Amino acid sequence: MNLNEKLQKYNEWVFRMSAYRMALSIIAIDKLTVAPEAGADYRDKRTAFLAGELFSVQTDPEMAQLLNELRTEESLDGETKKAVELYAKMVHDTVCIPKDEFVASEELMNASYNAWLEAKMKNDYSIFEPYLKQVIEIMKKRYEYRGSDMPLYDQMLDDYEPGMNREKYDAFFGALKERLVPLIKKVTEAEQIDESFLHQEFDKADQKKYMDQILAYLHFDPSWGYQNETEHPFTDGTCSNDMRTTTKYLKDNVVSAILSTVHEVGHATYQHDVDERYDGTILAAGISSGMHESQSRLFENYLARTGAFWEANYDGLQKQFPQQLGNVSCEQFVNALNIARPSLIRTEADELTYPMHILIRYEIEKGLFDGSVSTEGLDRTWDDMYEKYLGVRSKTASAGILQDVHWSGGSFGYFPTYALGSAFAAQFVRKMRQEVDVDEALRSGHFEICVNWLKEHIHKYGCRYDADEIMKMATGEPFNVNYYLDYLEDKYTKLYKL
Repeated sequence: MNLNEKLQKYNEWVFRMSAYRMALSIIAIDKLTVAPEAGADYRDKRTAFLAGELFSVQTDPEMAQLLNELRTEESLDGETKKAVELYAKMVHDTVCIPKDEFVASEELMNASYNAWLEAKMKNDYSIFEPYLKQVIEIMKKRYEYRGSDMPLYDQMLDDYEPGMNREKYDAFFGALKERLVPLIKKVTEAEQIDESFLHQEFDKADQKKYMDQILAYLHFDPSWGYQNETEHPFTDGTCSNDMRTTTKYLKDNVVSAILSTVHEVGHATYQHDVDERYDGTILAAGISSGMHESQSRLFENYLARTGAFWEANYDGLQKQFPQQLGNVSCEQFVNALNIARPSLIRTEADELTYPMHILIRYEIEKGLFDGSVSTEGLDRTWDDMYEKYLGVRSKTASAGILQDVHWSGGSFGYFPTYALGSAFAAQFVRKMRQEVDVDEALRSGHFEICVNWLKEHIHKYGCRYDADEIMKMATGEPFNVNYYLDYLEDKYTKLYKL
């Protein structure tokens, strides 16, 4: 075959995979939002079958050979060359897994999610524990097939954030512990800010009405985006112009759904703004988790917790809830929104204590894969670590070990990217504020000004470049964790008058 024929075959292969992925994404979204529970077994078996068919397409030996040939083609443009390299790695990491074992593992992941949800609803870790144990074993086996010399958990970390490993994360979390643990102690001992008014009863239907205002402010356009509800908020989609977000409404916490919504819209906006030419290819789908989390955390914390954001949005919230917030000023509301207090639930945690939630999960995951931590009694291990790092202990498994969905699907190595993404975001925002009047944009209702800066410097590239390259391109320097730590120290020193 000449080069044009090779590229035609390559593009047809990419299209076939995108079609399967679209179908599987829609099925997964449906499963996690509106699908009836009674049909789970039927759906899960067929979903696993479709995943197996995709597996066969992407591990086609003929395509593996074609990718190797394309990698040596010097005339390929930079984008195609990058995509081919990423596809070659994907094939290498999966072709070694027997298809029947892959399909069986997909069935297990579906069953594991169902068990996790039941366990959380019934507040009973023992329902989920056998599945978690199986998921860990099957993930170990998957990675063993790769035959890599890299330690197992390092491989997992690298899959979610290429180039990261335990040594780098240990240094990262070490820097966080050194400066944040004493700051958390000072804040905890300082005079506390009243935020009781945030925990009155807020009708869920009224919260949903207000959310339409927030979505409009964020320019989450219904022509390309749709929001639903789920037990654990997430974002998924099929292409840049079909993004689905979810949130969860709590009747006694009005800001939970707001910040959850803003967080997920950050993910969706990132994906929406990737160059449309990348749709259906690995350049759109393969953005690193840390980079993705940097955008959701940037939206949620660096924009939506500011006074300028609420100068544009608080009046509408007051009008929606006059009885609860009518006598609460915007300044009081923003201060309450930014309090720091050790708590149990990661997704509800404040900016300052949030990294400790991630540190706990990171240390547990390391232990699960080096054999020092067992799934048996993991609920107690979890509670012990929360007491160690945050001084709090859950009274229920639902508020402890069962609060997150990630492990039910084998997403080990993902959690650390939440903290890394928060740190990335600090550096991005620092540069953005040097070039854009962020507060005026938020205050005047021109959120698109911030989005356009992010699109131009980060979003449009997808994973055409890796995280280190994007950081240097966007900010002019390598990643520096001190920008994140300086931001947190400055913010909470001022807020609590330390």
